[in-house]
Amino acid sequence: MSSIIEVKQLQKSFGSLDVLKQITFEVKPGEVVAVIGPSGSGKSTMLRSLVHLEEITGGSIFIHGKTLAENGKYAGSAAIRDITSTMGMVFQHFNLFPHLTVRGNLELAPRTLKRESSQVIAARSMELLTKVGLADKADVYPSMLSGGQKQRVAIARALMLNPDILLFDEPTSALDPELTGEVLRVIRQLAEENMTMIIVTHEMNFARDVADRVFFMDNGEIAESGTPEQIFGNPQLERTRTFLNQE
Repeated sequence: MSSIIEVKQLQKSFGSLDVLKQITFEVKPGEVVAVIGPSGSGKSTMLRSLVHLEEITGGSIFIHGKTLAENGKYAGSAAIRDITSTMGMVFQHFNLFPHLTVRGNLELAPRTLKRESSQVIAARSMELLTKVGLADKADVYPSMLSGGQKQRVAIARALMLNPDILLFDEPTSALDPELTGEVLRVIRQLAEENMTMIIVTHEMNFARDVADRVFFMDNGEIAESGTPEQIFGNPQLERTRTFLNQE
């Protein structure tokens, strides 16, 4: 099976600081990859570079076999739009528009792109809000929602354009522990539906349960990768063991 994401020798530097060092990996369709590691290890930067929210300084990124970036240079803007439209991203801090209702947040991008009729878009927004358990909140504003509800809206919004790939950047780190479970349940359901996902997370039990593979990042590189059983049960590197013992 060919890879849906292929990353080769990815590099990112801020001046003399190397944030990403020769990152290379592939993700197969339907695979769930959890990315763990200490703060400042490059996890978010790596994820953001996959949707051109960061400029890389070296390496190549291929999505669905199409070139998003090659030898440190991103493709033209039309190609970037075409490729990244197949990917959805969910951020740590929700990034909902406060002046739009929940339904308005979901429907903004599809309506702007004008690929489908208003009726189709409206039907899908309600279908996705039902999926994340928030159909009754369609007409309220984000300020009326709990953090867990906001993040579930953000997931539904990311699904509105029917992405093939979902990227999650610490989706629960801004939430109180009692709200974390409701968000993780939605992500778990997506995993059961074979959505291709890369999840940067500090929820170790969740990574162990849901991921097909785990990347341990440290100091700008994927120091170790393997199945959850390998990484959590028998890590090969001392720095992986040290990190897991601290968690």
